[in-house]
Amino acid sequence: MSEKKMNSSRRHHLKSLMLSIAANWIQQEKKDLITAKEAYMAENCPKQSLSGDQAALMEACKKLHAIIDKVDEDRYDLESKVAKADKEIEDLRIKLVDVAGVKKPALKKVRMSADAMLKALLGSKHTVNMDLRANLKQVKKEVKEEPSEAVGDWRKNIEDKADRKKMFETS
Repeated sequence: MSEKKMNSSRRHHLKSLMLSIAANWIQQEKKDLITAKEAYMAENCPKQSLSGDQAALMEACKKLHAIIDKVDEDRYDLESKVAKADKEIEDLRIKLVDVAGVKKPALKKVRMSADAMLKALLGSKHTVNMDLRANLKQVKKEVKEEPSEAVGDWRKNIEDKADRKKMFETS
């Protein structure tokens, strides 16, 4: 069975149908969300009757303040739990990187002279010539000649060294 390509008009028609269905779903979700909010508010926050004397109103205000305090405590507790969980997640990520290691990308070999590198880094300000061999000093190698006296009488040489040894021992 061969697969046929869909022609553009059919594809466009199907795409528009999918978009319209998705738009309807989004509108329905918004309506459901609004009704859920209204139901929650009706259940948890009943309408307050503001009729009555001042003592009844003061009592209603005290109840509202107690509820607000309880909600603030719960919010603070949840924020601290979330912060602790976030810190733990970050620590685990760091451990994961430590265990797995950071993979360094392979560096490409670039054939560029030092002058070209400096020109690329410094731009037109580059005037220094990096021909390092031109700045080196020329050193002439001298051949050492051994003095002919060293080849002389070896007994005399030993006597001189013995005198030096006595000199160090006396001091």
